[in-house]
Amino acid sequence: MRILLLGSGGREHTLAWKMAQSSQLEKLFIAPGNAGTSAFGENISININDFIQVKSFCLNMNINMIVVGPEDPLVNGIADFFQSDSQTQHIAVVGPQRNAAILEGSKDFAKQFMKKHKIPTASYQSFKKENFNEALSFIRSLKAPYVLKADGLAAGKGVVICSSYQQAEDELYQMLINAKFGKASNCVVIEEFLNGIELSVFVACDGNSYKILPHAKDYKKIGENNKGLNTGGMGAVSPVPFVDKSLMDIIINTIIEPTINGFISDKIVYKGIVFIGLMIVDGLPYVIEYNVRLGDPETEVIIPRLKTDIIDLFKAISNGNLNELNLEYEDSFATTVMLTSKGYPEQYEKGKVVSFVGELENKCLLFHAGTNINSESQLVTNGGRVMAVTCSDKNLESSLEKCYKNIDNIKFEGMYFRKDIGKDMLKFIK
Repeated sequence: MRILLLGSGGREHTLAWKMAQSSQLEKLFIAPGNAGTSAFGENISININDFIQVKSFCLNMNINMIVVGPEDPLVNGIADFFQSDSQTQHIAVVGPQRNAAILEGSKDFAKQFMKKHKIPTASYQSFKKENFNEALSFIRSLKAPYVLKADGLAAGKGVVICSSYQQAEDELYQMLINAKFGKASNCVVIEEFLNGIELSVFVACDGNSYKILPHAKDYKKIGENNKGLNTGGMGAVSPVPFVDKSLMDIIINTIIEPTINGFISDKIVYKGIVFIGLMIVDGLPYVIEYNVRLGDPETEVIIPRLKTDIIDLFKAISNGNLNELNLEYEDSFATTVMLTSKGYPEQYEKGKVVSFVGELENKCLLFHAGTNINSESQLVTNGGRVMAVTCSDKNLESSLEKCYKNIDNIKFEGMYFRKDIGKDMLKFIK
């Protein structure tokens, strides 16, 4: 197969690495890719949200399948565009249509979907600029801390947790009145704070049937002990030790099944992977958010555990025969730790030379997230999250030890990483 992979982060490097292992792959193109993806395919410079440009490339290069990594093209309707054009209908798009992608594109829509289909989530209300005073009244009806979410896409930065009423009022003013997140905060969802443990669940869907992928736990805060600003993710572990059969059965019955049935009853043809961000509170799951693609850095721990040919998975999603596919996974733990630029998730510098002072050992995997090659053919930083170090082993503790040992072999100016990824999960291992 000739495949076009859209995206440039650690998720896309991981997918490229896995697809390159398939005997079915004839040629892989990555748009725009990064310094790591170029080892598995050809990086190409096209605007992934310019669908006319993407179409032209696909026709010229005889592309059979498009695998969409990030959310923007999905929310903008790339699946609809290709499926409605007679010249491109034969090209499979692994990712949902616009009317499904709005689950991530609008948090208010996602909340309405959950309410309609009786899917457990935090209580909430949504407000626009003209309802600012009503929004303040709703905040006063809740107990601190308060959760404020920009309705639209805000590059992973649109969720703010406020510890006091005054902070919530100030933040709401910035979001609604001063358009802190641009159009994304024209509407703000205010919801009660759920105190629990986060869990990431991934479900592959083909429009009718579904398969549950391995669960994972990611670490969103920049600081250790989950302190500081939210990021795109500082690390992840899979599987998650506290998830037993009993909890998974509850998640299936109260969240996954109602979500899939909701797609069908609402005539949403969902062909792709849905991420369900959960908060486990007193043993019960609540949905925090939906994403309409694989998470990052969860991809870096889920996909290395996959034994099944990933192209078979993508074909089954596209062809609607997912129920016939047998997914197999390694019976091991995978952990990943993200190396970031100094200052991330706020202002940071690019172009720092990355060097390796030793060999990466123990089958360690290095997935690039924000890297480039400079004019002197040096590997340099090109983003806030620079690369993810992923290691696997039979138990969680040894997997983490491998990660941190290998990190010692990587250097760049201002390199930062959390030293406590996965440590909070060790207490759940019997």
